Amino acid sequence: MTGPSAMRAPEASGATIVRVASAQDIPAIQAIYAHHVRAGLATFEELPPTVDEMRRRYEDVTGRGLPYLVAERGGRVVGYGYCAPYRARSAYRFALEDSVYVAQGCDRQGIGRALLAELIARCERLGYRQLVAVIGDSAHAASVGLHASLGFLRVGTLRSAGYKLGRWVDSVIMQRPLGEGDRTAPREIA
Repeated sequence: MTGPSAMRAPEASGATIVRVASAQDIPAIQAIYAHHVRAGLATFEELPPTVDEMRRRYEDVTGRGLPYLVAERGGRVVGYGYCAPYRARSAYRFALEDSVYVAQGCDRQGIGRALLAELIARCERLGYRQLVAVIGDSAHAASVGLHASLGFLRVGTLRSAGYKLGRWVDSVIMQRPLGEGDRTAPREIA
């Protein structure tokens, strides 16, 4: 089921529950993200943000009424995702950018897919029209494949846009319409 109540997807090691994140989840979220900052190319941050900074970011997203979710398995947060404004200028107000991160050792278990599918559904219900993914590293086949499997199209690549972990890294831009997309004029979002 989707919506305000938790969404369950069967997994080999138990059920994955996707639910709205709470402030109590921030330390687990920070630990997941810190691993990706230190060891991966999914984000171009190079120093892991503190728990306080992650809390500030969480409050910014949720304060705008945007979705911020966690995936839980066996009482442990194993992933998180949220949507934030794509850009600050007013004409972009119907476009969001998604971010999804899965705990180390929990990849390829459907966690990212469950999070992203629920984010898409919630953003559509809110009236947004476009969802953009900015994926670090054009070789990040798992993230590119996940987004493609949920209707995103690859619309561009920024070659060598970042330098991290001793190498130049691309950014892949993918996009998915939400609801009626650009087929009709949008109604203002409250």
